[in-house]
Amino acid sequence: MKSGNVVLGVLGGLAAGAILGVLFAPDKGVNTRKKIADKSNDLKNNVKHSFNDFLSSVEDQYHNLSSKAGEIVDEGKANLEKFNRELNK
Repeated sequence: MKSGNVVLGVLGGLAAGAILGVLFAPDKGVNTRKKIADKSNDLKNNVKHSFNDFLSSVEDQYHNLSSKAGEIVDEGKANLEKFNRELNK
């Protein structure tokens, strides 16, 4: 299972549980609406943070793959030059 799906599932479950907990808790309507708004802002911030972490991870993987690809190309060029020198002897 992809880690992005797991993160979204966990965040969705947390949000649903928090909202249901607030809705079923005995409190005044004003307080309940404030709690829902606060929980929504918390969820938004958590999703934003998770997404930024995900983007950073993808960016790091891209840079790692890019540098490895450069190394492989350089190694291939060196091997080709070595092969050509051996062939021309």
